[in-house]
Amino acid sequence: MNSGLTPTLLDEAVEAAREAGRYLRDNIEAEREITYKSSLDLVTNFDRGAQSLIFERLSRAFPEHGFLGEEDLRRTGRSDFRWVIDPLDGTTNYAHGFPVFSVSIALEQRGDVRLGVVFDPMRNELFQAVAGEGAFLNGRRIRVSAVEDLEHSLLATGFPYDVRNSPSNNIGHFNRFLVRTQAIRRCGSAAIDLCYVACGRFDGFWELKLKPWDTAAGVLMIREAGGIVTDFSGGAYRLGDLETLASNGRIHAEMKRILDSQGRGTAP
Repeated sequence: MNSGLTPTLLDEAVEAAREAGRYLRDNIEAEREITYKSSLDLVTNFDRGAQSLIFERLSRAFPEHGFLGEEDLRRTGRSDFRWVIDPLDGTTNYAHGFPVFSVSIALEQRGDVRLGVVFDPMRNELFQAVAGEGAFLNGRRIRVSAVEDLEHSLLATGFPYDVRNSPSNNIGHFNRFLVRTQAIRRCGSAAIDLCYVACGRFDGFWELKLKPWDTAAGVLMIREAGGIVTDFSGGAYRLGDLETLASNGRIHAEMKRILDSQGRGTAP
């Protein structure tokens, strides 16, 4: 199936992600300016610097397009296209010098994500997908895993920034999955987690209260790699939904049953 997108769109997204990723990698040991959006939700000057690099490149190449970025980037475009950008997914990791983070760039058209790029500069791994054309890691086509049951699955998750004061905090879900799976990982970058489901390193992922820029590219990656993304009830997933459930498809029903078993992720 042909996406109808010009190669220039993907090429520019890839180069923007690589440029921002190199900037972040080169500055991971530099002195950082840290401010807080909330008690746990922080931002560094390098988040803003990376976003500026991406915006400047893409807005120059596509002046008619709209933009939505994590660091207060909102621009209405004069076309059907909008770029959805997380310039540094894994800010808490980065602020502590923990080298697990990514750059995520997606392009949506009238609400449908058509293109996604996620770049991990520390491992030099570039994930990319175009709707209808498959998903790729460093040029090699990727597929979700073939694991058939939850007991032998490696899952990933994260916790919302209001985990200290909201009853909907994922702790209950985490505890229930912990005793039903082979193991659970918490990387600190939802974009990487989703890409790892797409390439079979993880078998499933769930999380609460993610933002569009956290998931846009990664969700497309999973779907193009043969996986499934829904809300916790198995309904259609839309950007901005408060529930994200992703899997290889084979364990999706089992994961949904656990998520349905008690509340909205509250601590037991």
